[in-house]
Amino acid sequence: MSITGIGSRSSLAVQALVDMRHRLDDLQRQLGTGKKADTYAGIGIDRGFVVGLRSHVSAIGAYDDTISSISVRMNLAQSALDRIADISHTTKSNAFAAPSIQGNGSTLAQSTAFAELGEVFGLLNSQAGDRYLFSGRAADQPAVETLDHVMNGDGARAGFKQIVDERRQADLGGVGGHGRLDITGPTLTSVQVAEDAVSPFGFKLASVTSTLAGATVTGPAGSPAVASVDLVTNPNDGETIQFRFNLPDGTSESITLTATASATPGPNEFTIAPSSDLTADNLQAALTAAVDKLADTSLTAASAVAASKDFFGNPPQRVVGPAFSSATALVAGTSTDTVSWYTGENGPDPARGTATARIDPMITVSYGLRANEEGIRWIVQNMAALAAVTFSPTDPNATERASALNQRVGENLDVPAGMQKVEDIETEIAGAQSALTTATDRHRQTKSALSDLLTQIEGVPTEEVATQILALQTRLQASLQTTSLLYKTSLVNYI
Repeated sequence: MSITGIGSRSSLAVQALVDMRHRLDDLQRQLGTGKKADTYAGIGIDRGFVVGLRSHVSAIGAYDDTISSISVRMNLAQSALDRIADISHTTKSNAFAAPSIQGNGSTLAQSTAFAELGEVFGLLNSQAGDRYLFSGRAADQPAVETLDHVMNGDGARAGFKQIVDERRQADLGGVGGHGRLDITGPTLTSVQVAEDAVSPFGFKLASVTSTLAGATVTGPAGSPAVASVDLVTNPNDGETIQFRFNLPDGTSESITLTATASATPGPNEFTIAPSSDLTADNLQAALTAAVDKLADTSLTAASAVAASKDFFGNPPQRVVGPAFSSATALVAGTSTDTVSWYTGENGPDPARGTATARIDPMITVSYGLRANEEGIRWIVQNMAALAAVTFSPTDPNATERASALNQRVGENLDVPAGMQKVEDIETEIAGAQSALTTATDRHRQTKSALSDLLTQIEGVPTEEVATQILALQTRLQASLQTTSLLYKTSLVNYI
């Protein structure tokens, strides 16, 4: 009898043990990781589907990163806009208070406005990381110049205060300019009021309304406009004539003169003389005094407000001159002679479109800002107008001039109907923030659904794996014992 060694069948048994050991290792890995396989190949026919799902999850993660980044910018922008709106309301409230001129030539409302204007400029230069929020597309540069340069210039270029002074000269005219009106008596019994030139400066005649008996009113008519009052006969005591003027800031003021029999007329009164020619002289004197006072108060205030619109426009406008007192036109300031308050990007498209971000495959939000948007610029220019003018405590018209300026700024900060407000900008940004919140919630739900699906495909039930491990361990142990016995068989044992 011949005895052979362990052959192919034994080798197959050993290979089976090795395979069971590999299977046991794989099951233990599955139990530890919860994953069916370490590679896509191990997943089987669903591997292409899994790749697509993971790509989708990765894209959602990228969108979430974008949302997180721009959310910070929007929150900072909203905080800045909230504060600017609060400052505007405070300035408006202060402006309506009765003015009291301090020793430095400013009212309390003006001093406060200047300090808070500095805060507004700081807010407009807010940054999120290295990005300036209010510079439009020029996010790498500040949105506005320094307040000192804007108000006082930088030596080579004129600042706002210089523009205010040039505009004041142009609106008031020279010595005896009467707000750019010529007040004369072309005949013995008449008084004529004429604009001195066709220009955007000074008083503009709007209307003349008379209850004076025996008076003939002509105009205003022509260009430049002229109006006249001819006292054919003397008026009666208490009768009036009213002159209404349009001012450079779009407001209007009127002067009402009352005929009086008193030889010592009060303000805005003229004495009825024995003859109409002498009465006309009294009317001319009273009108000249009233016009000069109105020029020194309301017109000066209106001039400062108009100058703020000129300077903070794009491009800034300034009076052609010198001589400014006889100027008849405005000219655009240049980068070499006039400070530009806004230093960011200034394209023709809406500000919101200067910064966009895709937060979803189908959704893009726009959240750009420019400091020179109408709602922001309106606040800045009116606060600057209030802060730029100074008064002399010894000037008899100073308090009335301050009151006229305060009244105009206060009404302007109430924001005329149809004009953009800071709150409108906040609403638009809030709309974008709402879109971010909605997208974030949608992404969270989508990622949860995709993760569940991936778990179903890639994952394994731990209870089932544990059961398989126990069963395989039992089989492996029995197989090892049997194989061990086979390898221990000898001739003696066989016999």
